[in-house]
Amino acid sequence: MCGILLTVGEIFRADFDAALATLKSRGPDARETLAHGDALLGHARLAVIDIDGGRQPMTTANGRLAMVYNGEIYNFAALRRELEAAGHAFATRSDSEVLFTGYLHWGEAVVERLDGMFAFAIHDSADGSVFLARDRLGIKPLFWGEHAKGLVAASTLAPFFALTAFPKKLDAEGLRDYLAFQTPLAPHTLVRGIRALPPGACLRWRVGAGSLCVSGDPLRGQVTARQWWTIPDATEKAPDRQALVEETDSLLAQAVKDQLVADVPLGAFLSGGIDSSLVVHYMAQAGAKPLNTFSVRFAEAGFDESPHAQAVADQYGTEHHVLDAPELTADTLAAALRDLDQPLADPAYIPTWALSRLTRQHVTVALSGDGGDELFGGYPRFFDSADRFPDSIGKQFLRRLLRHGLAPASLRRRALAGAELLLYRRVELGDYPGSRKDLRRYLAPEAAYASRPERTLELWRELAARHGDYDRGALLRADLWTYLSENCLLKTDRASMAHGLEVRVPLLANAIQDRMLRLPAAVHFDAGGGKALLRALARRHLPEAVWNREKHGFSVPLRANFRGPWRNWGEAQVASAASRAPWLAAGPLAALWQEARLGEGNVRLMYTFAVLLAWLETHPLEPM
Repeated sequence: MCGILLTVGEIFRADFDAALATLKSRGPDARETLAHGDALLGHARLAVIDIDGGRQPMTTANGRLAMVYNGEIYNFAALRRELEAAGHAFATRSDSEVLFTGYLHWGEAVVERLDGMFAFAIHDSADGSVFLARDRLGIKPLFWGEHAKGLVAASTLAPFFALTAFPKKLDAEGLRDYLAFQTPLAPHTLVRGIRALPPGACLRWRVGAGSLCVSGDPLRGQVTARQWWTIPDATEKAPDRQALVEETDSLLAQAVKDQLVADVPLGAFLSGGIDSSLVVHYMAQAGAKPLNTFSVRFAEAGFDESPHAQAVADQYGTEHHVLDAPELTADTLAAALRDLDQPLADPAYIPTWALSRLTRQHVTVALSGDGGDELFGGYPRFFDSADRFPDSIGKQFLRRLLRHGLAPASLRRRALAGAELLLYRRVELGDYPGSRKDLRRYLAPEAAYASRPERTLELWRELAARHGDYDRGALLRADLWTYLSENCLLKTDRASMAHGLEVRVPLLANAIQDRMLRLPAAVHFDAGGGKALLRALARRHLPEAVWNREKHGFSVPLRANFRGPWRNWGEAQVASAASRAPWLAAGPLAALWQEARLGEGNVRLMYTFAVLLAWLETHPLEPM
């Protein structure tokens, strides 16, 4: 697990070392740079497999190609055997060399053979081209941007801020996504001209072969991008339920076993929920020793799952470590937010960051239960399919009145039906003129216009329509490249890599994705709710305290924190708005804060703005 940086163009050379240094926490064990034609490649390494031999950047024997790579390929041993049979020799035991050799042998199609999490960049000195690729679900991040005089690709946005030649202007559509969904959605970022490579995508950049225009900026190269993997629709009928439970048990056991390969100590996040507890079960079943587990204890009973985590730790005899959430002070909050390369307003990032810091004191790699809710139907919102909210003559009439200004905007929610009501329930702010969820009320007119609020959550809507017209299976699939990739996995990646901790997500192994996504969504739901397959396995393997209770989210008590330890911090963020973000509307923001400081009103939206303002302190952006 590492941080990678690639630049093409003389203009970036003077700042390259400073840009690479921003990735130090992602790769604390080594930092190396390679000059390769008109490119520079940098690698900050967290050594996990083949500690002595897996150094990067890597080059081919003839020097033509050079690669920097971040991730873990769990099927690298099988791929290596296949490549050796084809005549290739290896100098290391690393998965990095297997990936690079696979690219030489299969070309771009190598990505289709990889089971793991990855983001990599390969430079060809013969033609000056660059190839970028990101894993299926975006477990590992990759950003890219063109300048009039070159290209930059990096693991995070942080290196772009260290490159003085790269413009730092606010991207209005990235801002829209963030305010609607608490995180920008790929390909958007908060910075104009910098794009997140989408999950399951790859890109070929060629020097001077044509031109492309992103956000109005002239560019010098030709970009060919494609989805090398797409989310599949259900193509199979539901098998016998008991047979499917047995098959899922076997798939999960194998996935966890595959992801235990490492030359450093491993552990597991253990929240006390079904997903992470099952991961610990399969680790113990595979013989992982010593088995270190890590959890957070909250003072508020409605947030605390530590007794359930302890029950699992006791059952499997783990070496269990607990972080007390009351330590999440304003100073801890500020420190955690400083480690974000772009704002993320999911409050669960803060305890995940603190938990990662504790975990890194004991192990270098941790397994997590991320992905269980998305792949196995764990969220209550998956029951809110479009057909549950039918349209009516009354709603249609009310919409006409609203359109002509003949009804109060506060009635807008009552006028919505089907997919539009689903979207309204899903976002914090959007295209809802005059209502409490109106994006325009919090932005200056120019920013509101440029943000194109009518395209709020466009990717989620497109995915939900593509995969079944907003039925349950479509909603599950739409979350994979939105909420899962750009919130949950981003949160875990940034929180863990801030402390040089690698986190693996075995519930998202290729074999599990391939099986679950080809089944109808109905297999995940029964009279007990969603996640039926995992609940069946939990009843088989785990203490009753884990599975016989209501679902808990992993978050923090925002109302209590805004009233107490975070109050002064929040006050300072709002006070800074005029200087840091003049494109925000001061009056509505101040009114929002007056309620939140008392623990009232929409504290989640207030947190969204506060995180943005804190981020802008260390990442100032020019107006649009």
